[in-house]
This record gives sequence, structure tokens and C-alpha cells, in this order.
Amino acid sequence: MALLGTVVNAVAVVLGSLLGLILPRLPEQMSKQVMQGVGLVVAVMGTGMAMRSEHIVVVLVSLVLGGIIGGWMGLDERLERLGKWVEERMAQKSGFASGFITATLVFCVGPMAVLGALAGGLRGEHELLFTKAMLDGFTAIVFTSTLGVGVLFSAVPILLYQGAMALSAEWITRWFQGPLLDRMLEDLAAVGGIMIIAIGLNLLNLTRIRVADWLPALPLAAVAAIVYDAIPQL
Repeated sequence: MALLGTVVNAVAVVLGSLLGLILPRLPEQMSKQVMQGVGLVVAVMGTGMAMRSEHIVVVLVSLVLGGIIGGWMGLDERLERLGKWVEERMAQKSGFASGFITATLVFCVGPMAVLGALAGGLRGEHELLFTKAMLDGFTAIVFTSTLGVGVLFSAVPILLYQGAMALSAEWITRWFQGPLLDRMLEDLAAVGGIMIIAIGLNLLNLTRIRVADWLPALPLAAVAAIVYDAIPQL
């Protein structure tokens, strides 16, 4: 089953979110402390990802063009409106959108999501996504206890995003193999890592970066890697 790992990942987030809702809510000061810890870990994780690629030009071009396209499309605002629309339907208190967007970006942006989905789609190997599921499940408990029920609904983008990657994996590797595929994955990880760093900074309340506007940078990183491979002198 190509989608087994993705389904387990989504279920782990749902279960973690439900536990986060059931467990006693942390006091405000403790909640702030927990979120600062999570923010620091997320930033460190993103830094490790960002350093995987040696092609700084590819990463820079992808982020700049991706940010322009995402800003023009208003992706961050659209995600915000989607979260608030669900929030109104659920009659939940404010904060739903923040939890939904933060959790979606943390769970979906990263090499484990891409590599795990590809491994599941190509070879039926789900160990990487099983590991990611455990990490996401524990993170969902923390996120939900501090950011609210919006985290639970991030399971839907996980299903759609990783599921699409798994189902299209055979087509992707039919066209891209060997060093080029490795380079594409490294550049995707680097771009995703910088986005993860931005999420960590947001969680630390150091700034407010519209991370969702950078989402087009991910497919652009794959395209830029192909161009880089075709024109080595760049």
C-alpha cells in the first residue's frame, strides 16, 4: 500500500491532537515556556535541513521567486482565511487558524515528508514515515495544548500532500534518477529547512514571517535543480 505510511502519519497527528485536548491545559507561563522550547528545537531542525544543499544560488532563487509568487497569490492570507472559516463553522475560540497553519507547515515542510512519501510510493517502504508519525504525534500533543484544536485539522493537508507525493512517486523517478534526484531532494530539504527556521522564529514571537507565501519555493527548488544540472557553470 503506497499510502500506508501517510495514513499512519495522519492518524498519529489526530491521536496526538486529541490527547492534547484531553490533557489538562498548561498554565500560561508554562505554555509559553513549552512553546519557546518547541520553537528553538524547530529552528535547530530547520538549520540542519538548510545546510544539506551546497547550491546556495538554487536555494536563494527558489526562495526569492517563490516568495514573490506566493505573495502575489496571497497564500498566507488564504490559509489564514481557511483556518478562520473552519473556526467559525466549529464555533471555536480564536487561535484555530494559527494552530492549523503552524502545524500544517511544520508537519508537511521537510525532507521526511518528501522522502518518506517517495519511499512508500516506490518501494512500499514506510519506516521513514512511521518514524515521522511518532515525532509528529508527540509534537501534536504539545502544539494542541498550546495552540488549540486547529492542530488536529492539519491531518488533512498531510493526507493530501504526502498522499499526492506517494501516488506520483513512480512518475517522478521515471523522469529523474541518480545524482539529479539526489540533488533535487537536497535542494528541497534546504529550502524547506529555511522555511522551518522561519516557523521556529514565529513560534518564539521574535517576528512574524509569512511562511506560507514561500510554499511555491518548494516546486521551484526542484525546477532550479534541473536547470543547475543542465548548466553546471551556474
